[in-house]
Amino acid sequence: MSAKIAADGLDALRAELSLAEIMRLIERTARWVAPETFRLLPVWYPEHSRRGLFYKSNWSEPQLNRNRQTGVTVHKHEGNLYANKALTHALGLRGDDRPNWSCCHIWGIDDATYASTNLIVQDPRYYSCVANMVLLPTPLKAFTDVMPEVKAMLRTCAFYTYGWRCGHDAVAAVDIEAPGNDPAYPANWPNADRPGSPPGVVPLSSSIRRDIDRRLQRLRYDLEHAGPFYPREQVRAVLDYWHITL
Repeated sequence: MSAKIAADGLDALRAELSLAEIMRLIERTARWVAPETFRLLPVWYPEHSRRGLFYKSNWSEPQLNRNRQTGVTVHKHEGNLYANKALTHALGLRGDDRPNWSCCHIWGIDDATYASTNLIVQDPRYYSCVANMVLLPTPLKAFTDVMPEVKAMLRTCAFYTYGWRCGHDAVAAVDIEAPGNDPAYPANWPNADRPGSPPGVVPLSSSIRRDIDRRLQRLRYDLEHAGPFYPREQVRAVLDYWHITL
């Protein structure tokens, strides 16, 4: 007799693993940027956003990809490269320091079918914002991608950790208070009645400070010297939004 398959895989998972158990895994393994690091440099790559176009030779030439089968050449788009870089450096890591860890955006358009345009990560104000990301073991990222109740709790934790919530109109009505009172909300995460930071916060270090200084120096340089495709107006607008002074 063959086993029955649940209509929705999440239903099958919930029958075996409770939301509280899922949140305990995330609570114990998530790595968060320190609030002090966030305040020093909220957004690391204001020149980039999801689906943004890539350029080479310091923004002087389009970066093209050629399909070997069809021969069609297209302009290369940003996926999650610079969000990953921002989170990696803000945690004091390097790319090869984090095998099987994934960058998870906390604020986005919730759509488990991936059919909706994710306007928030396409906004350079929020794409590389380190309060909008958490580092998770790669298998756990699936929970944040398809379970809105998990993402809601991450947003609540981020709000009470950093004192910030996404200001995009698309999520203006999102409630960040209620998830903090859910029985599954981790006991060691901050909420309205419990200030503080979650476990897994990586303290601001001298190496992180150096990376922040390098990033600010590069932004200054690029605003003056980068090629014609460098999005200067966009960069200045994002810096103004976050009150970042170069």
